[in-house]
Order: sequence, then C-alpha cells, then structure tokens
Amino acid sequence: MLRVIEEDTRQQAGKHEAKREWFAAHGFEVVRTKLYVGDYRFVGGVRCVDTKCSIAELAADIDQQHDRFRRELKNARGAGYELTVLVENEDGVRDLDGLAAWAEPAASFAKRKHAKRRISGLRLAKACMTMSDRYGVSWAFCSPEEAGAKVIEILTGGAGHERS
Repeated sequence: MLRVIEEDTRQQAGKHEAKREWFAAHGFEVVRTKLYVGDYRFVGGVRCVDTKCSIAELAADIDQQHDRFRRELKNARGAGYELTVLVENEDGVRDLDGLAAWAEPAASFAKRKHAKRRISGLRLAKACMTMSDRYGVSWAFCSPEEAGAKVIEILTGGAGHERS
C-alpha cells in the first residue's frame, strides 16, 4: 500500500533528497503542494512537521525572524494543526536539554545573516519551551540521516518529540 505525504512547494528542490529517498524506499509517495503549515504532512492530516536544516536555522527563526515565526506557530494552532518543528543537526542535539547545553560555533554564527550576537543554547531552549506553552508546538531533533524516519515517526504519532 502506497502512502502519500504532502511536501510544501517552498522546500528547496534538491536539498531534501535524503528524506525523499527514505520515503520512497519505505513505500511513501511524495506530492509537492503548497501547505498552510509546515513542510510535511499526510494528505488530509492534522499533524505537520516543519523542518529546520540546522540549529543555526532555528536560531535565525527565533532570534532574527521571531515575529514571523511566532505568527506561523499561532496560525498553526488556530487552524487546528499539531505542529512539530524537527531540527536536523550534526551537533548531537537530541532534545531540549541537549539544546540548552549547545554552544553556537563561530562558523554557524557567521552563516546567520544580520545576526548581531551569538545565541546561547539555553536561550534557544527557553524560547522553545515558551513557544510550546503558548502555541502548542512540539520539538524534535535528529541527525540529517535520520530525518526521513523521524518525519514519519512524528506524522504517525510516534514518540520522539517533546513539548516543554
């Protein structure tokens, strides 16, 4: 039985091939469409996954694009979606406690356009917990290689994501 996953058209082509290959190898068809919330969901589903390619991307959303990011979370909740933000990373961060202990490397800071200062992992983790409390968003972390499986785990309601 082929299961269909919707992928938001704003996902950059070519940057998510590892996930797409995992989906295909495990019997999932991917259909690209404009999604109201997140990057992935099952057709007609209420669980959505918004992927971040790194902790630096999460930091940019929370620190520099906070108003836009907060609006997205509020809109998701208002529309009845269960949103999980999945942060792919090669830093070994697997949960909010690990994020709290994370220190932003100089190279990561340099990639964040218009960033005025480094952001601490503790500050990021606290912001995530506040957003969980206010907007009902959940958080998950994995390595890039695990992302395809993690998206499916979240969409099917499996364990592995946390609220504050």
